[in-house]
Amino acid sequence: MRVILAEDSTLLREGLVRLLEEEDHEVLAAVGDGQALVEAVAVREPDAVVVDVRMPPTHTDEGLRAALEIRRRWPQVKVLVLSQYVEKKYATELMSGDVDGIGYLLKDRVAQVGDFLDALERVGAGGTAFDPEVVRQLLARTSHADPLARLTGREREVLELMAQGLTNASTAQALHVSQSAVEKHVNALFDKLSLSHTAGYSRRVLAVLRYLGS
Repeated sequence: MRVILAEDSTLLREGLVRLLEEEDHEVLAAVGDGQALVEAVAVREPDAVVVDVRMPPTHTDEGLRAALEIRRRWPQVKVLVLSQYVEKKYATELMSGDVDGIGYLLKDRVAQVGDFLDALERVGAGGTAFDPEVVRQLLARTSHADPLARLTGREREVLELMAQGLTNASTAQALHVSQSAVEKHVNALFDKLSLSHTAGYSRRVLAVLRYLGS
């Protein structure tokens, strides 16, 4: 995969460059601010970008705004966003559009190399990858408390894993149940949340995340 990195911490940026190159990804550029990221994408046309939410000059949302601009101008470029903390506003904004090829991970997840690389591969393939903690906090803070309260404990677990971007097969493996059981839970929770379960996998995830973020 051809990747551009945007991270203002030199140590983390160089560590990510080395990690990705060791995994046979091609790092086209590694920059330290959002504007430089957008400029690099315009010139190098990567398959994916990995970008920190907070970067110079204000260390607020420069990285996120760059990610949103990239999605608008180059929708074919996949985006994996990194954040130090769960920031609901930023997560919701990122998830408010098409989430195919989108990921949002906490930086702690980068230290778990396998999880980080799996998320990048999933996003690069056009899937989704949302940090479990991000999903849990969105679920806990959603304004749609009554419909969510109707879910059983197992349905809530399935919803969390589905929102992270896992397939039914992966969810079944994580919960140690059959895939048919997961499919039944998926159908039940979408009925309870009044969300269509006839669309494709990524669109179902989009529907869930829009619901949680509204």
